[in-house]
Amino acid sequence: MQKIFSAEQIRRADAYTIQHEPVSSVDLMERAATTCYEWIKAEMPEKRHIAIVCGTGNNGGDGLVLARLLSTCSSVETYILDFGKHSVDFDINLARLKQCQNAKIHCLGISDRLVIPADADLLIDAVFGTGLSRVAEGPYADAIVAMNRCRDALKMAIDVPSGLFADEHTPPVAAVFQADVTLTFQFAKQAFLFAENHHFVGNFVVLPIGLSQQYIDNEPTRRFLVDHISLPDKVVNRPKFSHKGTFGHVLLVAGSYGKMGAAILSARACLRSGAGLVTAHIPQQGVACMQPAFPEAMVSVDANNELFSAPPSGLERYNVVAVGPGIGTDETTIAALEQLLNRCTAPMVIDADAINCLAKSKNLIDDVPPNSIITPHYKEFERLAGIWADDFERMEKQRQFSLEHHVIVVFKGAHTTISFPDGSVFFNTTGNVGMATAGSGDVLTGIIAGLLAQGLSPQEAALCGVFLHGRAGDMAFADKGNSLIASDIVEGIAAAMKME
Repeated sequence: MQKIFSAEQIRRADAYTIQHEPVSSVDLMERAATTCYEWIKAEMPEKRHIAIVCGTGNNGGDGLVLARLLSTCSSVETYILDFGKHSVDFDINLARLKQCQNAKIHCLGISDRLVIPADADLLIDAVFGTGLSRVAEGPYADAIVAMNRCRDALKMAIDVPSGLFADEHTPPVAAVFQADVTLTFQFAKQAFLFAENHHFVGNFVVLPIGLSQQYIDNEPTRRFLVDHISLPDKVVNRPKFSHKGTFGHVLLVAGSYGKMGAAILSARACLRSGAGLVTAHIPQQGVACMQPAFPEAMVSVDANNELFSAPPSGLERYNVVAVGPGIGTDETTIAALEQLLNRCTAPMVIDADAINCLAKSKNLIDDVPPNSIITPHYKEFERLAGIWADDFERMEKQRQFSLEHHVIVVFKGAHTTISFPDGSVFFNTTGNVGMATAGSGDVLTGIIAGLLAQGLSPQEAALCGVFLHGRAGDMAFADKGNSLIASDIVEGIAAAMKME
């Protein structure tokens, strides 16, 4: 799990490393640019005609080092936007680059126009770094627009695409470099994790550059990137004399007329993730669907033929209650959900139509037990919390919702965002576009409920469940591609749980 730092915290990390390693700032710049060079040569050895556009600050200095290194094996044209003040390290590296016999350097003044060579197969942006605090204007904006017009070259940004704000929403009128790949130093930037910026960032790669681990460990943050999770030992290594009761009993309230598939998918995922028992509380007409499709599940039959009308008796028997997949939003169902919320003492997972029921009857949110896990997609959360102007505002709404209602919110999508009642936020790294398919969320509900049943805390179950769900989806995508369906994710759970 990686920390996500603000631009100011990253600046302090650089300064701390320079002071305490110790290392000079120009040597740290050399180290950073060398990691980019090594990545490019390993991943893109075919790129032989390279254009690098540099500003005159430290991001431009990174670009100059990279130009010098790449010029040993490729044809490199370096364009300097000489519009402002030079940093000390920029000037040092410009002098070093000029000493290279094959250096091709073009210094552009304010009135000059940037023209990228037609034969360039890689265009590298090193104009602005993480410290940008205002919209790029004038000749800088013109240069960024000119780079974006380059159609034939693969476009790469160093650290941050020029013009993009790292810590806040970038105005839509701003000129921002549109990278295919971003090589960023040491930490993912928060802006990289939002859909609104994907067409600027492309695929990003975090390159470690040896910033002080002591600083990283001691510097507080409430933002984290979940890039690896090991399942707790209680899930992986089961005692010899365990039995099905050892691993918990889940009550899954799911399904309605025409939506029994959601109940089946969620129940299958629940047992596949390790729960000992699952009882599906379903309407009468769903029994004929559920039992042949998934005989491993027990069934609790609702009094209503078509929908959820009342919670079952004996709720104290269950270790976990999951509610929502396919239940609909009938007024009878909303009333039944209210009864369930008021009577339930077990950890809860609230998904899909149960969230829509909360949105239709907003007072019900006060009945949700503390530390419940709520798993909305985009529209479900919008119905629950209101509209937002941009992804940064949405994330803050989500964080405040967790704080105010003492719940864990799993906002589903690319880089699924998990917020805790203490104000911390986690961005997931597993998963793929093939998982944008009907039933994928129902599978996630089952996985989280199954992990809760085995004794994980709600926080552990949310993080591990989201990561495991995405990893199972990634394994399915490797085989099925965009033909992936939710059942493929269920089938990937067993293998995903074995991976470390």
